[in-house]
Amino acid sequence: MSEIKVNTLKKRNGSTITIGEGGDTVTITPGITAASLTSGTVPDARFPATLPAVSGANLTNLPAETKPTITNISPSAIDADVGGTVTLTGANYASIPKVELQRANGAVQSATSVTFSSATTISFTTGTAGLTNGQNVRIIVTNPDGNAVRSGTDLVISDGPVFTTTSLPNGESGQSYSQNIDVTGDSAVTIGTTVVAGALPSGVTIGSTTNPSGNTYRAVISGTLPTVTSETQYSFTVRATDAEGQTTDQAFTITSEVGITNSGGFC
Repeated sequence: MSEIKVNTLKKRNGSTITIGEGGDTVTITPGITAASLTSGTVPDARFPATLPAVSGANLTNLPAETKPTITNISPSAIDADVGGTVTLTGANYASIPKVELQRANGAVQSATSVTFSSATTISFTTGTAGLTNGQNVRIIVTNPDGNAVRSGTDLVISDGPVFTTTSLPNGESGQSYSQNIDVTGDSAVTIGTTVVAGALPSGVTIGSTTNPSGNTYRAVISGTLPTVTSETQYSFTVRATDAEGQTTDQAFTITSEVGITNSGGFC
């Protein structure tokens, strides 16, 4: 003969509860009586006989999911041949989330590395493997708890500007000077009229950008070189910026040479 001890017993409406069989001894914890089993009510506040109806008010105490968000991608474009570091601004980032790049065909690749700065800022490096210029990607951020977000805009994969003019010829002291600076790009390129480092020769300027053909963009550097008594070099750096905001810098040097007309002639 066996003995069954029941600590907690809850009876649903319309159900039949059978405990043990003939000859068994059944021990019921205090507060649960045979009468209560028969009537279907259990006098225990933890287990009310009638469950409350599920409603919006009953759900307010459920923990809400905290999903990350993406509000800004900077820079918004990268060169697949170079890759780069991209910073995401948003909310609810947790250390350290997983970042993936998703192409239009659904293929996904993981970022090379991810850096957690705060709940509102993370950054990642793309590397170059798997990226193709012209094939934009969406960014997926997944927190360690599984909550995730997919960016609503693309990270643009685009060739940055390429200087096809990489050096400038020398000029003669005190004489006029004019040379083209050409850049190619897969979107409209603007060549800066001011230099980002160094200085142009006095009297020489960079003109506005034109598009003489196809994907070639041009600025003309022209003016009159300063009059000098000995060979003088002028070094400066020009920046080109495309429609996606990608920039490329190119260093140049112009040497002002002293010719016969400037040397004082022969004695």
